[in-house]
Amino acid sequence: MAELTIQAADGGNFTSYLALPAQTPAPAVLVIQEIFGVNQVMRDTCDWLAKEGYVACCPDIFWRIEPGIQLTDQTEKELERAFELFGLFDVDKGIEDIRATLSALRQHESTNGKAGSVGYCLGGKLAYLMACRSDADANIAYYGVGLDELLDEARNISKPLLLHIATEDKFVSKEAQAKIHQALDPNSLITLHDYERNDHAFARQGGEHYDSQATELANRRSLDFFKQHLA
Repeated sequence: MAELTIQAADGGNFTSYLALPAQTPAPAVLVIQEIFGVNQVMRDTCDWLAKEGYVACCPDIFWRIEPGIQLTDQTEKELERAFELFGLFDVDKGIEDIRATLSALRQHESTNGKAGSVGYCLGGKLAYLMACRSDADANIAYYGVGLDELLDEARNISKPLLLHIATEDKFVSKEAQAKIHQALDPNSLITLHDYERNDHAFARQGGEHYDSQATELANRRSLDFFKQHLA
């Protein structure tokens, strides 16, 4: 595995974790981090996607605050720092950086020009915004937060989007979930899957709310989605 250095649109640069499949060129998938930085969970996600045949890249979107953040969800101190970073994070600048990563990936010698994104938690919100604000070929959001406040941007979606929604998500209320369904269900480009009795971060292995069955189902749906739209 390797690092890829990305040039930011407004100057400066940041690093991304890069995992390559056995055979290249291949489609690329941008893995968008949770609030814990490019930690082992995100690197493992990239490695999993590489084994499935994708060039997987996870950019350090917290670099403008503090480069190289790697936290877990296992201690109160780390959780406090993660939520602090979430509060400091500039979403619009983050999307600029992810779009710069998308452009760099499409030009990388290991890719074939097709590229999508998948994000978790904060990254799920950003994957949704990539569907709204970029030309990524396909985007997937796992339990994205704050989507109910961004539904007016859905009119800009022109490529397929897949949303995994935890029905008991402590960060996304039932009212917010209802608004998301009402606004997005009629759009033929958007597929929403509800995971009953699952809480936020059900796919974070080792986390408090990890559910292996829900994760297996969501990941299978994600792989089928990328196979269909990034082939």
